[in-house]
Amino acid sequence: MPSMVGYYRVSTSEQGRSGLGLDAQRAAVARFAEAEGFEIVAEHVEVETGKGSNALERRPQLKAALAEAKWRGKGTPVVVAKLDRLSRDVHFISGLMAQRVPFLVAELGADADPFMLHLYAALAEKERLLISQRTKAALAAAKAKGVRLGNPRLNEDRAPMLAAKKANADRFAAEVAPIIAEARAAGATTLLAIAAALNARGVRTAQGKLWRAQQVKNVVERERAWANRPIETRQ
Repeated sequence: MPSMVGYYRVSTSEQGRSGLGLDAQRAAVARFAEAEGFEIVAEHVEVETGKGSNALERRPQLKAALAEAKWRGKGTPVVVAKLDRLSRDVHFISGLMAQRVPFLVAELGADADPFMLHLYAALAEKERLLISQRTKAALAAAKAKGVRLGNPRLNEDRAPMLAAKKANADRFAAEVAPIIAEARAAGATTLLAIAAALNARGVRTAQGKLWRAQQVKNVVERERAWANRPIETRQ
């Protein structure tokens, strides 16, 4: 059975302490290993941001995963649950490829070659840029209307960003609400059924990910037009 090295990362110390996201990543990699016939011989967990040109220098566990894979030899890959657990930066991904250690992304499957990883990284980088632009535009629009953004007790830099993030979330909820309405009309009456319908149609969340029941619930609750039309909460 071929070997593989698992690598899991969360972005903040709070997430690291709570385990938020780590269990899901570990489960996804475990499912991938079982489906593809790999044995997970080592696991490395990182609590660090993925941003910055020196990101690899600030991620000792990723370095350790690379070293482990090289030591194992025979094309032992480093496997992550999602590409953004490595980075959304194309140059960073290219630098990892130069390490001559194969990387596999459970979400993309075992057939995703380096060219595909570069392509997905480029798309993720573009998405990050668009999100930043939308956030800045929402903030500028709010300021132009004279809106006092955020809680005065919050850090002055954080409050406008939270307000802009909420504006983006509200706008996305309004955009996806008609699609949810169509799914309900077609017979999807539970949160889980609606999530499955959205995924089947190729609709992604605001972060470009697959839908889950809780995410559907969040969107429905944001869309005021649905306020008097309760949805079944069973999964």
